[in-house]
Amino acid sequence: MKHLAAFALLVLGGNEKPSAADVEKLLKDAGVKADSEKIEKMIAAFEGKNFQEMVAGGLAKMATMGSAGPSAPVAAAAAAPVEEKKEEVEEVDMGGLFGGDDDDY
Repeated sequence: MKHLAAFALLVLGGNEKPSAADVEKLLKDAGVKADSEKIEKMIAAFEGKNFQEMVAGGLAKMATMGSAGPSAPVAAAAAAPVEEKKEEVEEVDMGGLFGGDDDDY
């Protein structure tokens, strides 16, 4: 992922066809260890393709995917009826706490 991000940054920075050396240099300058083999494979896969068109195509594919529903345990829990526990209201005689007594003090 870091290799792809470096490639994208180079393209966005104006380098339309970054080389493997460009990607490795950017990663090294950022203090990240680069994997030359992965970079070479990525550069080979991108050969002859426009990066912006690949990104636009990927976004279009993602837009058609839709979102996934909840996982099976969550769906099962949501489908199960939930029993609501009703609290029993207990009447408590407060003994005229606020002055409603017949006692005159």
